[in-house]
Amino acid sequence: MPQARIPLVTPLLVAACTILLVGFGVRASFGLFQIPIAEDFGWLRADFSLAIAIQNLAWGIGQPIFGAIAERYGDRRAIILGALLYAAGLVLSANAVTPGAHQFLNILIGFGIAGTGFGVILAIVGRAASPERRSLTLGVATAAGSAGQVVGPLLADWLLGMMPWQQVFIVFAALILATLALLPFISGPARAQPGAPAGEESMGAIVGRAIRDPSFALIFLGFFSCGYQLAFITAHFPAFVTEVCSPIPANGVLASFGITTTSALGALAIAVIGLANICGTLAAGALGQRYRKKYLLAQIYLARTVVAAAFILAPMTPASVLVFSVLMGALWLATVPLTSGLVAQIWGLRYMGTLYGLVFFSHQLGGFLGVWLGGRLYDIYGNYTLVWWVGVGVGAFSALVHLPIRERPALPLAA
Repeated sequence: MPQARIPLVTPLLVAACTILLVGFGVRASFGLFQIPIAEDFGWLRADFSLAIAIQNLAWGIGQPIFGAIAERYGDRRAIILGALLYAAGLVLSANAVTPGAHQFLNILIGFGIAGTGFGVILAIVGRAASPERRSLTLGVATAAGSAGQVVGPLLADWLLGMMPWQQVFIVFAALILATLALLPFISGPARAQPGAPAGEESMGAIVGRAIRDPSFALIFLGFFSCGYQLAFITAHFPAFVTEVCSPIPANGVLASFGITTTSALGALAIAVIGLANICGTLAAGALGQRYRKKYLLAQIYLARTVVAAAFILAPMTPASVLVFSVLMGALWLATVPLTSGLVAQIWGLRYMGTLYGLVFFSHQLGGFLGVWLGGRLYDIYGNYTLVWWVGVGVGAFSALVHLPIRERPALPLAA
């Protein structure tokens, strides 16, 4: 008797997407706090940049940890712990007055993002989806994170116009905690058990086999540039646009929509990236069902390389900022459903959260370097040019390293 077809849109998928939307909306807004916090305390650009860099690194370290927590103790417990750490980090940061305090507290925020982010949520979504729809479903969930990137920066810019940045952090903490009301829709009982079921390899055995696989190493290396580019742009692009872009014409289209300053343009640029990325991630998820994922990933990284190089070489105007935002946005998180889908395809779903978390650690190493170098080199040279060109180079490297990946299942792991 044929099995009932699982619908694409389910309460679980809606709840998972909402958690990603809120969590990534808050995370995507941190670049807007670069200038207000630096001006409030008289810090160097590198001081708050290092805090965001540490946040990215903690997120990367926490991702496999929270994946393992979810797989052993249950998805809901992992999400609750992540949300509590996320909110605590924001509230405590609102009262921090030294660079060291912000840098330390962003460890909590980074772990919070790990507990409410892609590693845990995509594993939940991937297990619930039917095999023929898994790539598309992962694309839908990833697009929800992109939707957060549309809403978060614009909400932060609006709130900063009405209240101090400290109060904005408190508002964001409340939003994170509010997502816990969605947990009843996140199915999946706790999977606490002393060992693997009979006939199934343990987590340690599967992880050990995966990390010895050359394809796993290539995916790990390739994801580095994604983290570098995304984290640098998220953290520094609003300030970059504010300081470098030519003035917005008073009688232009942007001014008619209330975008009259380069600061507002910087917030809009991040939102446009997120909006374009909704289309890009959905397209990547759909294409991943029909074409080989490694070739799609190589093409995405190559396209990012070309777009970034062209943007840096051209004069920066409001038009070029928006064109870049659309093009880069279409490629932004398109790597996530393909990379997570590749992990599931090769090594199976049982420990997907842990394995994707390990791969994602490379992404966050790149994120740490992109954010920290952005602030450090800005303070040394007074501009971001060198950091951009490093991003171009690592993007080209990622395009190449995906080509030798062997996509077939590493049996019996995918059984």
